Amino acid sequence: MTPEARRFTASDGCAITYVTLGEGRPTLLLHGFLASAGANWLAPGVAQKVASTGRQVIAPDLRGHGNSDKPTSAAAYPSDVLARDQEELLAHLGIGSFDLVGYSLGARTAVRMLARGARPSRVVLAGMGDSGIVSVERRQAFFEELIRNGSASRYPEAGRLVHAMMGQSGLAPEAMLHVLAQQVSTPSEVLAGIDVPALVISGTQDEDNGSAEGLTAMLPNAIAVRVPGNHMTAFAQPTFADELAAFLGRP
Repeated sequence: MTPEARRFTASDGCAITYVTLGEGRPTLLLHGFLASAGANWLAPGVAQKVASTGRQVIAPDLRGHGNSDKPTSAAAYPSDVLARDQEELLAHLGIGSFDLVGYSLGARTAVRMLARGARPSRVVLAGMGDSGIVSVERRQAFFEELIRNGSASRYPEAGRLVHAMMGQSGLAPEAMLHVLAQQVSTPSEVLAGIDVPALVISGTQDEDNGSAEGLTAMLPNAIAVRVPGNHMTAFAQPTFADELAAFLGRP
C-alpha cells in the first residue's frame, strides 16, 4: 500500500494536506503537537497496520504542521479551529460514518470534535489523560514557555528538544503558539455525556497529560490500556498498533 497525498482548502482558505491509505471503513488519524501524519502514523507503521485490517486511513497534517499551511496570524487560529478543520475534511470527503484516532494534541482535538457533536462509531484517545482534557492551560503554559525561551527555559533540555523539533520540521514558533492558544478544555460533565466506545491508551511511563485511567473514568464507555514507553516513544511500539487495531476491529 502506498500513501496518497492530497489537499483540501478549509473554509477560511487554509490548505490542509492529508494522506490516504488502504480501502474500507474510513478511519481518521490525528497526530500530536510538533509532529505530522508521517511522524506519528506512517513512520512507525501504525497507519499501515490499521489499513491492513480493511480500513481507509485518512491522516491529515494539522493546521500549522507538516505539509499543511502554517499561517502565523492569530486570526488563522480561532478557538477549536483544529476540530473544525477535521469536520470540514470529513464533509469534503463525503464521510458520515467513521472511526476516530488521536495522539496527544490529536486526542485533544478528537475530544473537541466529540464535544461539538461528532459521533464516530469508535474513538481512540492516545497519549492523553484527564488533566490534558479538562485543564488544557497546564500543557499550554508548559509548551509556550519552552517555545518562547528554548534552552533558557525552566526546563533547558525540553526547550532545546522543542526547538530542534520545530527546526527539523520547518515549524514556525508563532504558528505553534497560536495552535496552543486555540485549544479548549472540555468539562467533565460534557465527557460524561459522550458514550462512544473509547480506548484510552498511553505508555506506562506517560503522565504528561495526566492520568489515562482518570480520563477513562470520566467517559461512560471507555477502557484504558497501557503499552511500553513514554509520551515520545509509546506510539512507535508494535503493541501500540496492535492494541489500536484490535480495538477498532471489535464488533
